Amino acid sequence: MTATTAPLAGTPVRTVKQPSARLRAWATRAPLLPALVFMIVVTQLPFVATLVISFFDWNALYPKARHFIGVDNYRQVLTDADLRHSVWTTVLLTVGVVLASLVLGLALALLLDRRFRGRGVVRTLLIAPFLVVPVAAALLWKHVLYNPEYGLFNGLLHSVGGPQPDWISNSPLLAVEASLVWQWTPFMMLILLAGLQSRDQQQIEAARVDGASDWQIFRHLTLPHLRRYLELGGLLGSIYIVQNFDAVFTITSGGLGTANLPYTVYQSFYQAHENGLASAAGVLVVIGSIIITTFALRVVSSLFREEVSRA
Repeated sequence: MTATTAPLAGTPVRTVKQPSARLRAWATRAPLLPALVFMIVVTQLPFVATLVISFFDWNALYPKARHFIGVDNYRQVLTDADLRHSVWTTVLLTVGVVLASLVLGLALALLLDRRFRGRGVVRTLLIAPFLVVPVAAALLWKHVLYNPEYGLFNGLLHSVGGPQPDWISNSPLLAVEASLVWQWTPFMMLILLAGLQSRDQQQIEAARVDGASDWQIFRHLTLPHLRRYLELGGLLGSIYIVQNFDAVFTITSGGLGTANLPYTVYQSFYQAHENGLASAAGVLVVIGSIIITTFALRVVSSLFREEVSRA
């Protein structure tokens, strides 16, 4: 046995100081500081520089002639006919691709939610387009499918005696949208398939027992359940399509009325060398992306809250 000795009367008791809450908080966050510093250097400092340049009349060919002009660049972006057309093209491209991808993704998700032989292979094949590099996907559509001389579409039409259209010249914006829909439908399918597999199966079985048809179950149970997942897929898809550059640059080079806002930024910066004007347009793209991202984060947080409340 070990004897314990009590402190003698009058002897001061030594107390060990506990670290403060603030110190513990900093100790917890310290491993994240290098990542935070890296993120600030890589993303925030360039954005601040872009924001500053956007207030200057700055042509790269005449660097000594730059001067401060305030918000004139933003005024020009919002009033110039070509720039306003690029904004409208961006809206049309985003809305068309997102809606078509959601509809096709929902149809494929409903198909893959059923049990059938070879479902794993079919799911892998359907996911494959989303894994293709965007530039490679655009080149595939431009040369393998759209080419009027040796493309697959015209080859199939030729085999049945059909016409031989020039797909890109006849429907340039639709040609860009089709390539993006092909690439983003698997993404929507995965999100909606996750939503379908999180349904309450007991509720669905109870509806079947009560005599509900498949359409009634889809309309009154499945579709309301998928509302958040549809919103999430639409918002995440919009964030990317708003900033899309690869398909427009590769398929049409911004011609035939397909120049969206990111491509207009590219033209202003690399071709016209208007650094200030391109920076102002880029800042507007970032602001639009932040607005969409804010809604997306709210939808994600609401999904997490719903899952936690179910658990």
